[in-house]
Amino acid sequence: MAQTAVAFHFNAPNKLAYACKLVRKLQRMDMPLVLTGEPDLLDAISAALWSFGGPAQFLPHCTSDAKAEVLSRSPTVLTAHLSNALPHQRVLLNLAAEIPAGFEQFERVIEVVSADDADDRQRARDRWRAYTAQGYAIERHDLVMKSDA
Repeated sequence: MAQTAVAFHFNAPNKLAYACKLVRKLQRMDMPLVLTGEPDLLDAISAALWSFGGPAQFLPHCTSDAKAEVLSRSPTVLTAHLSNALPHQRVLLNLAAEIPAGFEQFERVIEVVSADDADDRQRARDRWRAYTAQGYAIERHDLVMKSDA
C-alpha cells in the first residue's frame, strides 16, 4: 500500500463552512470520506450538512455508530475515533486537534486550518511537525490564494 498523502488547507475563513464545501466537492466526485473531530464539532458539522447551500442540498452522511447497512451506503461518515470497521478508507478529513490514531489506513488525509484561530493554527503546526517527523511529504493549499475559498 502506498504512503498516505497528507494535505493541509490553510487560512479557512470559516472552518465549518469550508469542511462542508469539501464534503460537497468530494461527494460530487463520488469519493467517499470519513470526517473526524471532537464530538461537539461533529454535531455542528452534521447539522450544517443537513442544509448546506439550502434545503435542497442535503449532503448525505451518518455517524460511525449507525447500522452497517447505513454505514455502507453513506458517502460521508462522521466519527470521533477511527476504527477498522469504517466503510471508507480513501479520504480522511481531520478537523480534530490531534492526528487521529489509524490515519495511515487512508489513501489521503486533509487537514483544515482556521485563518484567525491562533490555537487551531498552533495545533496545526504541531500536527505538521508530527507528520513530517514520520516521513510524510505534505501538500500545502493556502486558501487566501484561492478566489473560491
